[in-house]
Amino acid sequence: MAKQTKKQQVVAKLDSEKLYTVDEALATLREHKAKFDETVEVAMNLGVDPRHADQMVRGMVSLPAGTGKDVRVAVFARGENADKATAAGADKVGAEDLMEDMQNGNLDYDRVIATPDMMAVVGRLGKVLGPKGLMPNPKLGTVTPNVEQAVKDAKSGQVEYRVEKQGIIHSGIGKLSFKDEDLVKNFKALTEAVVKSKPSGSKGKYVRKISLTSSMGPGLKIDLAEVEGA
Repeated sequence: MAKQTKKQQVVAKLDSEKLYTVDEALATLREHKAKFDETVEVAMNLGVDPRHADQMVRGMVSLPAGTGKDVRVAVFARGENADKATAAGADKVGAEDLMEDMQNGNLDYDRVIATPDMMAVVGRLGKVLGPKGLMPNPKLGTVTPNVEQAVKDAKSGQVEYRVEKQGIIHSGIGKLSFKDEDLVKNFKALTEAVVKSKPSGSKGKYVRKISLTSSMGPGLKIDLAEVEGA
């Protein structure tokens, strides 16, 4: 059996069944922090089966304190809209040239946005962008005539949440170097958005479990009383 590190030994002593408030969980994560600025992540176990369309949970939410991450944004637009997207801070703006670039494997983006008139071009990238969750979608606000605002939202802390096959949503809510109050604000913004996104096909208990962790830290169970409507 492999020998545990000192950190692993300390973490192993934590009560795996304890329910934490968000403040308590953050304090515990700070006690076990790594030597780099870790991302704080939320995992929500939901009572849904995303294989059924009426149980899919997906949306966008703006985190009040941002993510602490440099978000790379690509925009499909022409003319004046292309100029606006560039001015708003998009990392790459184009049309057919951008499509060809992505087809060649250049997909180092966190968000892809398109104006409605560009969807004929973007549609050819379905097999490329779809599996990565990057396909522009009007329901998520990533197909929009207002590309300027969409780019600003993406850059300022708007994140997408999407339930995985196992009924779990994972999302980062900032860095461990953030103030507690900012991480709490971001936690509440995300969890409240997910609660409001409860699909019509969800039966029984919707939010079943929530845990908070950091990149290298332990997973800590959060008391559901911390989440309004859970």
